[in-house]
Amino acid sequence: MSQAPLNKSTLHRQQHALKRYKRFLPSLDMKRRQLLLEQHKAREMEALLQIQLEQIEAEVSAQLPMLGDDAIDPGDLVHISGMELSHRNIMGIHLPILQQLEINIRPYSTLASPAWIDPLTLQLKRAIQTKIELHLAQTSLELLDQEVRKITQRVNLFDKVLIPQSQEHIRRIQIYLSDLERASVVRAKIAKRKRASS
Repeated sequence: MSQAPLNKSTLHRQQHALKRYKRFLPSLDMKRRQLLLEQHKAREMEALLQIQLEQIEAEVSAQLPMLGDDAIDPGDLVHISGMELSHRNIMGIHLPILQQLEINIRPYSTLASPAWIDPLTLQLKRAIQTKIELHLAQTSLELLDQEVRKITQRVNLFDKVLIPQSQEHIRRIQIYLSDLERASVVRAKIAKRKRASS
């Protein structure tokens, strides 16, 4: 990289750039903090949904031990017939949220089926909805993680690279210009003495 010329126009450019960097840095840092808060909320939501899913599984295994029988296949009892997603905009990041979920129960004979099919279908519906919400929470968390990483890099670029570089350039230019000014004053005094002595 070539050295910037040490003159007043470069000094003004560097001072203007420094003001711009210092003006952008607080807004970037505020955005980073807000994203970190959203990231924390998303982590809590993911953990809560994970706990809910584990509770559903524990309830099913405690209340319906007969599901261990291989002859019974509850897999096709319920199915998703419709799902509508929307997006929530958090500082330019579109996070998916579940707007509507339709889960249908396959018709079955209440007389020919065991009595525990009814509570099982309810638990399956709860489990499906919780799994979908968990997946969306994990997707949101991934998007937030990426954006937090990106915005942190920008904050660090401004805070640790651009601002210190501009300050250093300004300091060097100011020293150089003050040295030039002193040298011109000394030359003027020497020239004045020479004229006075001749």
